Amino acid sequence: MSQHDSDQILVERVQRGDKEAFNLLILKYQRKIIRLLSRILRDPAEVEDVAQETFIKAYRALPNFRGDSAFYTWLYRIAVNTAKNHLAAERRRPSGSASYENEDGETFDETENLSDINTPEAAFASREIAETVNQAIEELPQELRTAIVLRELEGLSYEEIAQAMECPIGTVRSRIFRAREAIANRLRPLIDVGDDRRW
Repeated sequence: MSQHDSDQILVERVQRGDKEAFNLLILKYQRKIIRLLSRILRDPAEVEDVAQETFIKAYRALPNFRGDSAFYTWLYRIAVNTAKNHLAAERRRPSGSASYENEDGETFDETENLSDINTPEAAFASREIAETVNQAIEELPQELRTAIVLRELEGLSYEEIAQAMECPIGTVRSRIFRAREAIANRLRPLIDVGDDRRW
């Protein structure tokens, strides 16, 4: 049974009033939604709240879910929109700066897998590359950051990202291209690649 089919069965159970089925959907997607939100929102203290709000909105909207898109694409769209609304509300009130550290230790790339050579120099270089990629992603404008996270970390197709971000596929391609260019520009001094190559 495909992921889409198993999700659809759970959604239909929720629509018939089975709250346990929704708990199963939360268990299945909670980590992915938190990982996505932690890349959009810069304050880890607010990620859990926005994730919870995302699932509450999804639960309330599920009676109207028709299955035109995959459930997880629909859920990602709700998460992205909830995060955007949260950021807009944050801009309206004065705030201090917050630094971001992911407590799960999840990063853009697992540094141990970047090199087969287990020398201290290779480990340091791998760690430096991963930190540079993560920093570059964090510094991207929100729309670019969301697109690259959905593509590279969540593995969504361009079509699914377009649905989740509610924009044309061409816009998604452009955002991902620009995000990759920005990351490549940060990586060039570390990995000595030419200007015509991206990561």
